[in-house]
Amino acid sequence: MQLPPVIPLFDSIDFIQIGNPLVNQHITQLSLGELDEAGLVFEHATDWLFEQKYNENNYKAYRSELTTFLHWCFDVIKLNVSAIGRREVGLYIEYCKNPPIELIGYFNVAQFKSDKAKSDKASGERTPNPSWLPFRGKKVDGKTLPYQLSDSALKTKVAILSSFYSYLMGEDYCEKNPAQMWLNKSRFSSRQKYRLNTDDDNQLAFTELQWSYVMSAVEKLAKAQPDLHQRSLFLIKLIYSCYLRVSEVSARAGYSPVMSQFKQNRHSGIWSFHIPKSKGGKSRSVAVSKALLDALSQYRSYLKLSPLPSSSEQHPLIVRQKAAGRGREAGSLNANLGIRQIREEVDKIIENAANSIESDGFIEDAQQMRSLSIHNIRHTGITHDININGRPLSHVQADAGHESIDTTSQYLHTTQIERHESAQNKPLDYLQGIE
Repeated sequence: MQLPPVIPLFDSIDFIQIGNPLVNQHITQLSLGELDEAGLVFEHATDWLFEQKYNENNYKAYRSELTTFLHWCFDVIKLNVSAIGRREVGLYIEYCKNPPIELIGYFNVAQFKSDKAKSDKASGERTPNPSWLPFRGKKVDGKTLPYQLSDSALKTKVAILSSFYSYLMGEDYCEKNPAQMWLNKSRFSSRQKYRLNTDDDNQLAFTELQWSYVMSAVEKLAKAQPDLHQRSLFLIKLIYSCYLRVSEVSARAGYSPVMSQFKQNRHSGIWSFHIPKSKGGKSRSVAVSKALLDALSQYRSYLKLSPLPSSSEQHPLIVRQKAAGRGREAGSLNANLGIRQIREEVDKIIENAANSIESDGFIEDAQQMRSLSIHNIRHTGITHDININGRPLSHVQADAGHESIDTTSQYLHTTQIERHESAQNKPLDYLQGIE
């Protein structure tokens, strides 16, 4: 089968969630090599694009930019998306200004094509179009013009990239927006209309009241429908207690969480949750509270397992309730859930809690809760531990996997009254009076 020199990654909006076997194979090969985050980035990108389903023009523009950028990351510079900084964005811009001649096309062609005999959605018989190329040049009267990237096209390109990185930050995949950093230092920085605002909801935490409704909702569901929601109860507690990202509790290419990631220190007897591969390829161990250890024992009892896992246990962490329908684990019940399934399950819990708090008269709380999702649970765990439980910032930083204490400090919230009260009695000289 002839393939284009650059494989398009995202089909049209009607087909994007179906997936394409050739693209999946390509991404899996990248993930099993040096680009271990390729599968995770691909899932994030697919979800972000699907959110544009009601605006076809946006979808096409975002898809084209993401395809080109991921081609550059995966095929040209061979870096994970989380490793891209302002310098690399500048290199990407230079690449787009002077792309390889063999990647410039002069006609609009579809990125994927269908077998005419099997063009229905169910067949999945769609393949990358060998005539498609990522860059578009111009011809006048049959004469090829020199390739140029206008200022307008450049600004649009970086603005879309910045929007994607804002989304990734909201999903806790990365902690910085290199596209926005590049814009801020570029000649376009004073033109505010090209600077995108990040969504503040991405960094919000549930209030104490809101979180009590989330916990109450999932506990009631686990009691009423244990076959469906015992895992939901454990999942919510795990993410909150260990500040986990959705990618750290779900299966993807190269990673499938198991019970033995709960480890006990042989000397102290203290338990921790080990994350062997997180964003940027980093690993970390997160301290486990007694409450979470009790939740683990309860969940394992439901699964008819021993109260606590052994050091070599390979039982999936978040079990399925029905066999996987496709992918590497098709037909397997004893397998982890993917990112999308876990996100959808948690969204239903939050919606249930929002309905409950609304019925009790807290209308504004309910509205805000419906704008939050699974990554806000991570923020909630961090925020509550710092501001309510009083954990030291350095401890929270290590458990959260933050590169800098400055990132962790952003979760430290104090009111003006608290600041004023704490300043009332501070001395100027602690050793005053000592001769």
